[in-house]
Amino acid sequence: MDRPVALLVAAVLLAAAPLEADDWLEFRGPGGASRVKEDSLPVELSVADIRWSADLPGRGLSGVLVVGDRAFVTTSDGPTQDRLHLVCLSAADGRILWDRQVWATGRTMCHSKTSVAGPTPCSDGTRVYAIFSSNDLVCFDLEGNLQWLRGIGFDYPNVSNSLGMASSLLVSGDTVIVPVENDSESYTLGVDAATGANRWKLDRPKGANWTSPVILAPGIVALQSKTGVDAVRVSDGATLWSYAEGADTVSSSALADGVLYVPSNGVTALRLDPADPTKQPTQVWRENTLAPSTASCVVGADAVYCINGAGVLTAGDRATGKRRWQLRLQGPFSGTPLTDGRHLWAVNEAGLVQVVELGDKEGSVVATLDLGDEILCSPAAASGALYVRSNTKLHKIGRPAPAGK
Repeated sequence: MDRPVALLVAAVLLAAAPLEADDWLEFRGPGGASRVKEDSLPVELSVADIRWSADLPGRGLSGVLVVGDRAFVTTSDGPTQDRLHLVCLSAADGRILWDRQVWATGRTMCHSKTSVAGPTPCSDGTRVYAIFSSNDLVCFDLEGNLQWLRGIGFDYPNVSNSLGMASSLLVSGDTVIVPVENDSESYTLGVDAATGANRWKLDRPKGANWTSPVILAPGIVALQSKTGVDAVRVSDGATLWSYAEGADTVSSSALADGVLYVPSNGVTALRLDPADPTKQPTQVWRENTLAPSTASCVVGADAVYCINGAGVLTAGDRATGKRRWQLRLQGPFSGTPLTDGRHLWAVNEAGLVQVVELGDKEGSVVATLDLGDEILCSPAAASGALYVRSNTKLHKIGRPAPAGK
């Protein structure tokens, strides 16, 4: 098989991954598309669907990882949030299996609404990689054994973002992508997954940036900033192509079926070259009526969905970007919702889970569940359950287990 065909096959397999995988290994799931298998999550919600709620040590906004029968979150505690935790819980009952703690070596200053434990960790299925707003980077295996740690502020001491860092990690092959983009010393690192040592360092545009990278194809990631999007080769940090028409610095891009949906001038859809994703993509459409705010857009079967700052959900046609319908939800929202193409699960900042039925001509709220807890992070999904964390708790929502199990 020659290289272009191999890349095409791999890209197709990657695009299908959100519909097959049961684990949730990164922020917003595979491709950042926040997609789950159809009919995998409960639609008619009630208190009985809360499988468990677990108290967490400290506070945090990072999303949840689910690897097999374990769930992982980060937290921080102490008067200055300088005690950093990676917490492993049993996915079956919410018991804390282990809690590993390190001291922050960098700045812990951040906005009161956010946390030093803001970035979502990632996993390759055998190890968990976590970064904190203090720019402390750690790696543990699934049993909680420390593999390595770095206070990367010692190497690059001028990082400055007074609101706190929140860009999440991504692992591609044997390299961890570490975005540390900010107003002062702005860069992204490619770090050896086994040792934590730099493979490469890429200077990035100076400016506060809370967006997270997305895997475009095996060995290629998209980095988003105020200037636009750069496709970067994971092996050496080389830039392969750039979209230079600006992009949001809060909501992140999402990839689905070879199309990257960028929060730029509303939303801009870029189609990757199916034979060679290293080539400049083609702009398919641009639609300014799609206006994501803090929450990133999610991609369904034939529509892309965005929630604006007023809590209005807009459905845009995936082929053209044109607005199909709008629906006002009870907001505001900080976390990105999930979709299976037929329904959408959105959790507002007051902890109200709203299930939206997604029609061609309209959407409607068909169920709600009030968790009574401030929710600022994006939910995760695995094995038919929804995982939602607050500053102090982790909730698992799913269909009741069969009798005797």
